[in-house]
Amino acid sequence: MINSVRNTVLSILNKNNYGYISPADFNLFAKQAQLEIFDEYMSDYNKQLNKENARQSGTGYADIAKSLIEVIDFFSVTNDLANIADNTFSLPSELTTGDDYYLLNKVLCYDTATTPRILRGEAEYVTHSNITLLNTSQLTAPSIYYPAYTTEGSTMTVFPASFNSVNSIRCQYIRYPKAPQWTFSLVTEGEPIFNPNVSGYQDFEIAIDDEYRLVNRILQQCGISIREGDVYQYANGEEAKNKQQG
Repeated sequence: MINSVRNTVLSILNKNNYGYISPADFNLFAKQAQLEIFDEYMSDYNKQLNKENARQSGTGYADIAKSLIEVIDFFSVTNDLANIADNTFSLPSELTTGDDYYLLNKVLCYDTATTPRILRGEAEYVTHSNITLLNTSQLTAPSIYYPAYTTEGSTMTVFPASFNSVNSIRCQYIRYPKAPQWTFSLVTEGEPIFNPNVSGYQDFEIAIDDEYRLVNRILQQCGISIREGDVYQYANGEEAKNKQQG
């Protein structure tokens, strides 16, 4: 999809001699555009839930919320968290799990004293302002069957403290999409030719249905970059038109 998007962007820019966008600039604009659309999946899903609650949403093929869930679930990852010390674990990151997380969805706590390990419970997120009170209460203190966790910086602390070993914490989260990279080979004339076999190549990860949104968002940034107001206004108008149709 990334080559199709770039060709469309260049075609619109070249049509009126607006200018040329280098592969490096395109990759920067593509990354920002993808992140914007990815973030809108979450807000769009929330809007659809509100419509469902108000009985303003359809079912079957018209169930937009279900479609958004399928799109978002593409970015779902389940990984064990690295144990740092005691009951403290590393949150998902490029260094620990290979990707940064956008949203922690589930934190599962396991008893590793047996093989295979046994799932004891799903931990509940608790704020720092409440965890001390919970831990000192005989009624609400986290237990192995009703654990809790707090986060601070790049770490997670799980309660009770008995969850303190390797492979005892597993989480399911929504990761950020990988940064797109349009890679190329140079020919004698100097014009870059798309080559997905070059190291570092990465296609867009968002739904193919949103290709038009990528084109419009990238054009908006191109218009700002080359200081061409017509490009930005065109892309902004197309974006507004598509939102009204949606």
